Amino acid sequence: MNMHPRLLAAALLALAGCATQAPAPAPPADPGPVAVKIIAFNDFHGNLRTPGLRVPVPDATASTGFRMELAGGIEQFAAKAKALRAGAKHSILVSAGDMVGATPLLSAFFRDEPTIEAMNLAGVDLNAVGNHEFDYGVEHLKRLQKGGCVERNGKPDCADRGDRGPYAGARFGFLAANVIEQATGKPLFPPYAIREFDGVKLAFIGLVLKNTPLIVRPNGTVGLTFKDEADTVRALVPELAAQDVKSAVVVMHEGIGIRPGGLSDCNLPEGDPRDRLAQPAMKGKTVADAFDPMVQLVITGHTHRYYVCESNGRLITSAGSNGIALTEIDVAFDRLSGRMVSSRAVNHRVDPAGPKDPALTPLLNAYVAMAEPLENRVVARFTMELPPIANAAGESALGNLVADAHLAASAAPDKGGAVIAFNNPRSLRAALIPQPDGGIRYGDLFKAQPFQNDLVLMNLTGRQIKDILEQQFTGAGILNISAGFTYTWDNARPAGQKVLAESILLNGTAVQSDLQYRVVANAFLAAGSEGMAAFAQGTDRQVGVLDLEALVGYLSAAGTYTPPPMGRIKRLN
Repeated sequence: MNMHPRLLAAALLALAGCATQAPAPAPPADPGPVAVKIIAFNDFHGNLRTPGLRVPVPDATASTGFRMELAGGIEQFAAKAKALRAGAKHSILVSAGDMVGATPLLSAFFRDEPTIEAMNLAGVDLNAVGNHEFDYGVEHLKRLQKGGCVERNGKPDCADRGDRGPYAGARFGFLAANVIEQATGKPLFPPYAIREFDGVKLAFIGLVLKNTPLIVRPNGTVGLTFKDEADTVRALVPELAAQDVKSAVVVMHEGIGIRPGGLSDCNLPEGDPRDRLAQPAMKGKTVADAFDPMVQLVITGHTHRYYVCESNGRLITSAGSNGIALTEIDVAFDRLSGRMVSSRAVNHRVDPAGPKDPALTPLLNAYVAMAEPLENRVVARFTMELPPIANAAGESALGNLVADAHLAASAAPDKGGAVIAFNNPRSLRAALIPQPDGGIRYGDLFKAQPFQNDLVLMNLTGRQIKDILEQQFTGAGILNISAGFTYTWDNARPAGQKVLAESILLNGTAVQSDLQYRVVANAFLAAGSEGMAAFAQGTDRQVGVLDLEALVGYLSAAGTYTPPPMGRIKRLN
């Protein structure tokens, strides 16, 4: 049967409508949160070699649950950092300050250029500057960032770099949001860095503690203003929000004083007024609690402690010091809101017997070869180890040695005529441990007293000396004092009245309030730093030798050193 063409087309169209239709494509699977791995460390202090520090490793057979194992070493540090980042689609390696400053001779002798070069090879992305980055002043710090050899007689001088060529600078950015140059009114370094991960923007804000000028040498912060940390972050929030940033990480050189425990524990002390970053369980509102809600993670440093704490929903982390550990922080962000939805952190020991990063070995070997002749020179021989740890009265064998050395370098009439030496205990960074034959090397002395401060002589009255002794209890800590100067303090007395005035003696004779005495102290103390305001009142000032030079000279003359008996400081109650 023949069908009209129009009817045939209509029939075919009807049949096509009855055919099974292909299913619509399924919507794409939810990709889930954006995962980012942040690797963090702090207070490296130029420890390119294993620093001799031990960290707790879980051990069920030990009474404490831990055994103490050595940690650190730049080759192992770099290998560990890269291993932790391996396999992560998004990762970043950040430092919370004091990468340099107070460094061993291997780094300090070359103005900390070796440490920056090592961190370039390790893959560091950002460094929030700490107080010790200012040890040698602003221009030195700027040079560490941008490169170029140190200037001598107005010209760059690269001679002591051997065949390594000019110093190229840091390949990672320095951050300093709350450090303002007074001449320009602008931050010394960028206040933050923004990184984008699968469309989610994350800001890293760099901060240093605002009282930095009080704890570094006087000329280190000239021309700079250090602003309040929380106020600085609060002022940056609108600027970051305008760039579609919803979450921020504060990388901050300030931290918590934690009691001993595991690497990732959070054992808060009873209370320390100097710890402004502690949890709400501590007394008073904290810096971290005052941050804007945009801040969802705080990476800290400065106190040289290791911990993983939580405060008001924020993780607060620290990896100890000297390259002994790395913090692995895993965070996830909602793709739509850009806000953090989960976070966890754990500290990992850097095992000195672990894998080495081969990229670091040639650099380390080159600097070791250049530094060894000076570093290994034997200065004196010791009959015993001298630790910087003080007894209950506040006196230490190492502190006594250093104060005696400073006085010896300043006592001659043509050297200033000092009769009393003071030294701040925090300037002593390591014990003096003799070699098996008793030898103490130049590098050992440098490690123990690494700041290279000038000694400053001044006149102080007996009344001002009494003020200094009272201020030490709320300031720099109980000061090291030279032989012949003695006093007694009573722990039961209130602040400002702890020292028994009649007990303050110089060579057995009472110190008179209205008489002047010639005193020597390092430049840090002499400026009245760290709450020691009475030092700033000293008159007829004279600059002497470097503190380390005084120590080397004193021990070289001694030949063999046996520490004298303790007892310069006596404590009641």
